[in-house]
Amino acid sequence: MLELEKLKNADKVVGTRRLLRAISAGEIAEAYLAMDADLFIARQVRAACEEAGVRLVEVASMKQLGQACGVEVKTASAGIRR
Repeated sequence: MLELEKLKNADKVVGTRRLLRAISAGEIAEAYLAMDADLFIARQVRAACEEAGVRLVEVASMKQLGQACGVEVKTASAGIRR
């Protein structure tokens, strides 16, 4: 839960497509992945983080992640910019 607090006020990227683009551009310091995210999405995010050396934090649900990011919808992944 403490990890999610960081997201609230951080310069962040919300959504898998935007996160993957930002990771490959070297803009992400820490990525977040919901444990109930689609398996295809989870694999993509894990692989991108591993390749770029980005710390990956797993959170319980997409609903929790969306709320922490301050968006009205469930979110599979998000990241904090460097």
